[in-house]
Amino acid sequence: MKYPQGVRKQQSDSAQRSNEINYGQRGMTLEKDLDKTNQFYLDSKRAIIHKKPTPVQIVDVDYPSRKKAKITEAYFKVPSTSDYNGIYKGKYIDFEAKETRNKTRFPFINIHAHQVEHMRACHNQGGIVFIILKFTVHDEVYLYPFEHFVKHWDVFLADGRKSITYADIKKESILLPIKYNPRYDYLAAVDEFYFE
Repeated sequence: MKYPQGVRKQQSDSAQRSNEINYGQRGMTLEKDLDKTNQFYLDSKRAIIHKKPTPVQIVDVDYPSRKKAKITEAYFKVPSTSDYNGIYKGKYIDFEAKETRNKTRFPFINIHAHQVEHMRACHNQGGIVFIILKFTVHDEVYLYPFEHFVKHWDVFLADGRKSITYADIKKESILLPIKYNPRYDYLAAVDEFYFE
């Protein structure tokens, strides 16, 4: 079949773009679902949990007019801590949301040491701390209590194991079924693990 000039090139470019991985947007689907869940909890007065903003240092702003101010240069101030925090049943909650496309394991490259140390400090002060992990290939989301996660992390620090197996996560976590509202009722899993 003969194509008009340039059509074949456009098709190959769009096919190539569809195969590219956008690492900056990894975890965004899970975070959007968690934001909806947290809004449901807030509206129903069940808990107050919010996504933490990433601290940014604004360096330069273009002011063509007051309503059209535009940030033209900014930098992350300090490494961020975890994604979400709040209060539930009088207890402080702190958690990270992570998504992986890996079928058989959760690679530690997906989490930063300063995030784990922040979660460890919150846990040591009596906070409820966990990670919500999504395995996109399996379409499964787990609440992974920090108490279990940190054992694997400490082994990683000691001998260099670079991941937690999917089998271990399934065994040590609570599966969060997807629902309409709340999308992922992770507080039911918090009740099961921390309050029973």
